Amino acid sequence: MLKATTPVAVLLAGWSLGVSSPNLKQFLNVSAIVVGVIIASFGEIDFVLVGFLFQMAGILFEALRLTMVQRLLSSADFKMDPLVSLYYFAPVCAAMNGLVALFWEVPKVSMAEVYHVGLFTFFLNGLCAFMLNVSVVFLIGKTSAVVLTLCGVLKDIMLVVASMMIWGTPVSPLQFFGYSIALGGMVYYKLGYDQIKGYAGEAARHWAEFGARKPILRKLSIIVMVFFTIVLLFGGLAPSYAADYNPSRVVAGVTNGVGKTDAN
Repeated sequence: MLKATTPVAVLLAGWSLGVSSPNLKQFLNVSAIVVGVIIASFGEIDFVLVGFLFQMAGILFEALRLTMVQRLLSSADFKMDPLVSLYYFAPVCAAMNGLVALFWEVPKVSMAEVYHVGLFTFFLNGLCAFMLNVSVVFLIGKTSAVVLTLCGVLKDIMLVVASMMIWGTPVSPLQFFGYSIALGGMVYYKLGYDQIKGYAGEAARHWAEFGARKPILRKLSIIVMVFFTIVLLFGGLAPSYAADYNPSRVVAGVTNGVGKTDAN
């Protein structure tokens, strides 16, 4: 839940450091997205003071880091190339991580464990991390740090959808409602009211033309959409059972009870 506030923290950090100008409309739009993610994760609250403090410090430093990277890439004073900026601050990050790993990771890891994972796996992991850093600086350079954090929200939504489709992970109505607010806020942030109104009018016109040309197919489409909506709604509201619940045991118990009753 706290991680969801990162876009607002980045927005405020950009205003504080003079990277962007304060905009109330943008603030309310980003806040709506954050509220949607908070609603989606509301049922997973387990407050721990130490974790809360670490998370708040992480959000603060992450907001400052992304804002300073944006200033390096887009301000008139620097206007640095994305790869050049990565050339300068990536070694500093590597040195700091190496210093922490020297005390926390190295004493606990043996070379046997490294070889068990595989050097090629470590190489692929490092390559993915490098490409991720390159894509991050290019995205910040072309857009802003706020857009980068909003892409993280979109990533979370896509992970939830993929988890539902692949593994059948249950999603509660509250989570569905929260992510719907976040997704709607992101669409509004990207397009704006005027473009959304234009697209909605165009979609309504095409839908009316489709109904005039093929009325039966239009009615069938409406029935299918209503059916899937009901299935999703009742699927989210359906009761959940414990992991050790076995319906066959319940049936066998009822059958044995009936058999004993008949015998008596």
